[in-house]
Amino acid sequence: MLFDLAHIWAALIAFAVLSYVILDGFDLGIGILFPLLRNRQDRHLAMNTIAPVWDGNETWLVLGGGGLFAVFPLAYAVVMPALYPLIIVMLLGLIFRGVAFEFVHRTRRMQAFWEWGFAVGSLVAAVAQGLALGALVQGIAVEGRAFAGGTWDWLTPFSALTALALLAGYALLGATWLILKTEGAPQRRALALARPLAPGFVGLIGAVSLATVFVRPEYMERWFGWPMMLVSLGMPLLVLGLVWALWTGLQRGLSARPFLATLGLFILSYIGLGISFFPHIVPPAMTITEAAAPDSSLHFLLVGAVVLIPMILAYTSYSYWVFRGKVRPEDGYH
Repeated sequence: MLFDLAHIWAALIAFAVLSYVILDGFDLGIGILFPLLRNRQDRHLAMNTIAPVWDGNETWLVLGGGGLFAVFPLAYAVVMPALYPLIIVMLLGLIFRGVAFEFVHRTRRMQAFWEWGFAVGSLVAAVAQGLALGALVQGIAVEGRAFAGGTWDWLTPFSALTALALLAGYALLGATWLILKTEGAPQRRALALARPLAPGFVGLIGAVSLATVFVRPEYMERWFGWPMMLVSLGMPLLVLGLVWALWTGLQRGLSARPFLATLGLFILSYIGLGISFFPHIVPPAMTITEAAAPDSSLHFLLVGAVVLIPMILAYTSYSYWVFRGKVRPEDGYH
């Protein structure tokens, strides 16, 4: 049954993870680009563009991880041992990045150290997320409802390619966010960073997409079997439309179009992953239904989600609305 409680919860967790990727993605992207920003004023302006919203963006990561633990405990019990090193490194990177974000404006003597801390924490977190995604796509070894692989199974050429693609995507999101939120010389510098990143990211999307269908035979069957072949034919057309919007927006120096087009590319890539995975939550061994908690637990938790998720959406939307518009060098939130 497609719309049972387990699949409803899978959709909610997928939405939470997507929300984290596209919202915290440009935060991480700004950190990745930090060393490329020319001077301290530009770096602090970049931080001020995300200061009102960056910590709220990470709410979705908590919701996604907590939801997986509560709703799909069997999947959580398999995925965590497989990815422990990456999860720990990612969390350490996010923690160090968060500390650096707060401390960089509260010290003179150590300011350069915390600026580099913000950049390194963002880079480490992004790479760990990309490696974890690649490891999940290529499949996790499972025997007797438990992880049966090795400590380094996550480190493969495919996971490295996925990490590189995510790194480029986050950097492009960060650059296009700065195009959206700044003006004058800082915006022109962000455009200069985004123009080489755009073709690089698109090329890496293509490489990962091509490699994915060869990682596991079922991915090939899922994408090129009937009627999914119609989606396989339509998806490249949507990608080409977004690439055109991205490139023309960058060439014309438009504020909003490059950022929205980059978000669209992330969303299409995420949908493509969902199509490859479905109906599995831990490919290739565990389906959504097999990994789900009992229906009584799903019912109970869904009541809380119906209240909690609209609240998160409301305060997130309100934050972005209040702090809409351009950020100027004289503005600040610290």
